[in-house]
Amino acid sequence: MSRIGKLPVNLPAGVSAELQPGNVVKVKGPKGEMFQKVDPDITVTIEGSEIKFTRPTDLPRHRSMPGLYRALAHNMVVGVSAGFEIKQEFVGVGYKVAAQGQLLTFSLGYSHEIQLLLPSEVKAEVPEVKKGENPLLILRSCDKQLVGQVAAKIRTFRKPEPYKGKGIKFVGEQLRRKAGKTAAAK
Repeated sequence: MSRIGKLPVNLPAGVSAELQPGNVVKVKGPKGEMFQKVDPDITVTIEGSEIKFTRPTDLPRHRSMPGLYRALAHNMVVGVSAGFEIKQEFVGVGYKVAAQGQLLTFSLGYSHEIQLLLPSEVKAEVPEVKKGENPLLILRSCDKQLVGQVAAKIRTFRKPEPYKGKGIKFVGEQLRRKAGKTAAAK
């Protein structure tokens, strides 16, 4: 088996897991509960505070699955216990974001404002902007895939451009910058 697929998923204190009919793993913790359907060929065992995944044969299809489901279960456990957070920075003059409940309003240099309604599982926070700093948007959720998908959607509104670096970028992201035009020497 793969190195990832062999490892058990450890459940921290306050997190419980159970196997439901149809090979569905349910993980419940302080931040919520999540479900993951597992392929019927894969055997899921929950012993004490560990979830293990085993495969029936060495077919290529079966070899690929334990690592996948182990990673998905681990992300569920981390999500319901600690949660996931993505920070985005708005770089550009006049670029702003405002959050009112689940509705985000973006001002990104277009002739109109852009509004986005967030899924109920994703919470948004806009900290107050200090002078000389760029506006930030903090997205939090227990579902890693969903919060990443929402952050990617927000980024598509104004991708960072390579010359000045203006746009929506993830905090800590290194942008590949290009040199601008230079005046020809006479």
